[in-house]
Amino acid sequence: MLEDIKRTFGEVFGWVKNIYPLGKKTALIIFALALAAFAVYYFTCSILSLIVAIVYSIIALFTAFFFRDPYRPTVFKEDEIACPADGKILSIKTEDDENVLVIRIFLSIFNVHIQRATMNGEVKDVIYTKGSFAFANNPQANKNERNLIKFADGDRFAYMEQITGAIARRIECWVKPGQKVKAGDYAGIIYFGSQVAVYLPKDKVRITVKEGQNVQGAITVLGLWR
Repeated sequence: MLEDIKRTFGEVFGWVKNIYPLGKKTALIIFALALAAFAVYYFTCSILSLIVAIVYSIIALFTAFFFRDPYRPTVFKEDEIACPADGKILSIKTEDDENVLVIRIFLSIFNVHIQRATMNGEVKDVIYTKGSFAFANNPQANKNERNLIKFADGDRFAYMEQITGAIARRIECWVKPGQKVKAGDYAGIIYFGSQVAVYLPKDKVRITVKEGQNVQGAITVLGLWR
């Protein structure tokens, strides 16, 4: 029974052990403010101080949860294309180029927001583009501010695009042109609700996921190289 309890707590709160440094620092600062408010309440019995303390505690917990960085040591096979992000697949279709298949993944504020490399290869280019801030699950989000990372190996490519949302206003890219990567390696982070798109050569891949499916970065296989 004790093992079952430990396993349950591990599944629910295991993320606490792995939090992105910026999130950990921010959460600790907010939690310190919560403790200060609790101290004021203890000495004054001010209901307002108690409310402030509770609100700060909730914000601190959510901040830590949002910036969680789960350990995912998946080793992908050479013919597997790694999913770069947690979320729900919005669409799988060609868009501007009929030879390129685009997989769009919506990340809610409750998803892990760290992105991973889609394939073994090299970062050929990183292209940042300014744009609007439509909601990330809106079709117009493809015009949002975004950052395109071009992963490639020979004639194979699996570009990954970080796209902001109505709330998300900041993108971090952790790779640079010329860098060698493996599928599942860290590539960047988007703050709060957002979208990630993957661009693949239509005639060289077989997609293994479907629209509406929930996926996980560095765990789910998006497709196989032909």
